[in-house]
Amino acid sequence: MKYLAVGPPDARFAALSQGLVDAAVLGPPLDFAAKKQGHNILARADEVLIFPETGLVAGVKKIQDRPDEIKRVIRAGIKANRFIRVNRDGTIQFLMEWLKLNRELATATYDSVVKVYDEDVNICEKGLRLVIDETKKTMKLNREVPLSEIADLSILREAQRELGGK
Repeated sequence: MKYLAVGPPDARFAALSQGLVDAAVLGPPLDFAAKKQGHNILARADEVLIFPETGLVAGVKKIQDRPDEIKRVIRAGIKANRFIRVNRDGTIQFLMEWLKLNRELATATYDSVVKVYDEDVNICEKGLRLVIDETKKTMKLNREVPLSEIADLSILREAQRELGGK
């Protein structure tokens, strides 16, 4: 197998569609479009790795000065996360309106990503630990790096407790 840096998602999709590559990493809705062209989905990211792709980031000063504001944002995120997981039709409708997708693409997009909306903070910690370990290898760092040096999940845990989460 030979990996090629083909470019952004649209370029990877075009290369796959034109037969220039045999496989490509695609997210929704391009994964669905490729499947409609006859390609097979070999695996989804949530099936093979635990790696944080995005997150809520705030500076230490902001966290210290405005912890209630940070917690309100986190609580809103938890509520949105829960809505996405339990309200398939409402989320699909939202995707149609927000991303200007037809129902078929919005449904495929939802079905493709819903599993990554997990409330279990332990998954977050495992992913962050993976990032730490990979960064240590890249930097040839031998010392132990505690999670507390790069992330503070205490406000998240507090917000989850208040909302009755895991």
